[in-house]
Amino acid sequence: ALSNRASLPGRSTGATLSPLPMPDEPEAAAPAGEAGLSKNEQKRRAKQEAQAKAKAEKAAAKAAADAAKPKPAAAAQEEEEEEQDPTKYFENRLTFVNGVKEKGANPYPHKFQTSMQLPDYVAKYESIGSGEMSADGGVGLAGRIATKRAGGKGLVFFDVVGDGAKVQVFASADKFSDYAGLEKDEKAARFSALMSTLKRGDIVGVRGTPGKTKRGELSLFPTEMLLLTPCLHMLPKVPPGSSGLADKETRYRQRYLDLIMNPTTRSTFITRTRAINFLRRFLDMHGFLEVETPMMNAIPGGATARPFITKHNDLNLDMYMRIAPELYLKMLVVGGLDRVYEIGRLFRNEGMDLTHNPEFTTCEFYWAYADYEDLIKFTEELLSQMVLNICGGYKVKLHLEAKLGEPAKELEIDFTPPFRRIPMISGLEEKLGVKIPLPLESDETNAFLKGLCAEHGVECKPPLTTYRLLDKLVGEFLESQCLHPTFITDHPKIMSPLAKDHRSKPGLTERFELFANYHEMCNAYTELNDPVEQRARFAAQAKDKAAGDDEAMFVDDGFITALEYGLPPTAGWGMGIDRLCMLLTDNESIKEVLLFPAMRPVGMAADFNPDCQ
Repeated sequence: ALSNRASLPGRSTGATLSPLPMPDEPEAAAPAGEAGLSKNEQKRRAKQEAQAKAKAEKAAAKAAADAAKPKPAAAAQEEEEEEQDPTKYFENRLTFVNGVKEKGANPYPHKFQTSMQLPDYVAKYESIGSGEMSADGGVGLAGRIATKRAGGKGLVFFDVVGDGAKVQVFASADKFSDYAGLEKDEKAARFSALMSTLKRGDIVGVRGTPGKTKRGELSLFPTEMLLLTPCLHMLPKVPPGSSGLADKETRYRQRYLDLIMNPTTRSTFITRTRAINFLRRFLDMHGFLEVETPMMNAIPGGATARPFITKHNDLNLDMYMRIAPELYLKMLVVGGLDRVYEIGRLFRNEGMDLTHNPEFTTCEFYWAYADYEDLIKFTEELLSQMVLNICGGYKVKLHLEAKLGEPAKELEIDFTPPFRRIPMISGLEEKLGVKIPLPLESDETNAFLKGLCAEHGVECKPPLTTYRLLDKLVGEFLESQCLHPTFITDHPKIMSPLAKDHRSKPGLTERFELFANYHEMCNAYTELNDPVEQRARFAAQAKDKAAGDDEAMFVDDGFITALEYGLPPTAGWGMGIDRLCMLLTDNESIKEVLLFPAMRPVGMAADFNPDCQ
């Protein structure tokens, strides 16, 4: 440090140098991130920050100014009504409808002549160029208003949807034929009054000229709009970032709302219809005849399941909703209809969960002069071709929802034939490293299976029959291997009261169940056609029913009489349509593929029945 500060050359002697930092005074640190930067770079960055700050302040000022501006009357009214309490909204809409009626008009017209459906409109006019109009005039469309947007004085935009398609309606007061020749103010007032009556959710008829906006959006430029059906309730609002109505309770209980709000739901049920149509065509092409059999039976037969009971008042007779059409269909084969099938509803008074609904749809067919080996090949061809036809390939992807502590999963299920086979008893023995004692009907086997269940923690509710014990073990150790389509074959006789004895494996039957995604898809077997043996099997089932198994079969003397007239060698097959559609539509829950699934009544406690999920 200099003790005597010198004057700078050429300057006044009064001008002195700034003092240099003393050794014990450290220089100020450069701002974070600027260490080592030149002064020019620091100035450049400071300038950028100042510009960004000014830009942000300008944008904020503009937003505040826009918010302060008065909104168009129609837009402000629409927004206000959308914010209303749903009850108040309903009351207002009902008041409007009653007002229309009091004026002698009909808010629910009988007819609106449409020119085409919305998908046909899109297909026909999509090729129009941006900003161009079609030469076609007076084109009539009808659909539901999905969105409504005010575009300024005398201009309103609607998105009208129907049949899975959307068309924009570009409504301008200047285009409406009813307002031709009116003064500007009166035209605007009448247009505004009409627009105020049209709300989101209303069904409208629109007539006008097809065209595209300058931005290239296909639209209909109307000369006429008519309210066909007012929607009295406020449609649910879709949260930002959501693709539609998400609440499952609302979706399942009010499926019409689900269909209105969620295009994917419509796609799911279109796929379901395609699957059923494919199945019907496939069977028809192979010479099968579609038939119908009774829904109510004096004796519930054809499956091991708990039935629903109803009452025939005129006969004062308890009747059972059918649990399977099997016995009737086999009677038709006895009568000479060699290939018959039925697609219809079954009713089983059992649990409700992700894969079970009390009423569900199945297909059953019976094929004279065939056996279960023929059915295996037929099933592989049917399902692989169906998946290929609907999905475009043999592989189906499932996206499983994330569960507590687990990430979301993607599964791929391969329907490429042939499918894997697992013999039931030998497969179970191999998996558990045991030898199940024979005969399976013995008390020794029953005790052995009880021990296996206890050893491996497999729960089986009473009655602990050999059938139920085996079923639980198979579910735990064999079905759990069946991600891809897999036949579990050769079931024991005690599990298959209607199936024919295996021709080379004593105590077993010629039966298979097909599993995919760990759930049963098909059940099929070579049919038992010996009436004496069938009566003995029914008697064994009656023994289980007496022991408390309410899913065991009744003795059906009428069916045995039919067998006594002669059932030819026959193979029978049944498949659940709902579970198949779950796979084809990438859904985990059966409720997603049933238009109106069974639901617990509103207000019933969740623990009313702990077995009902």
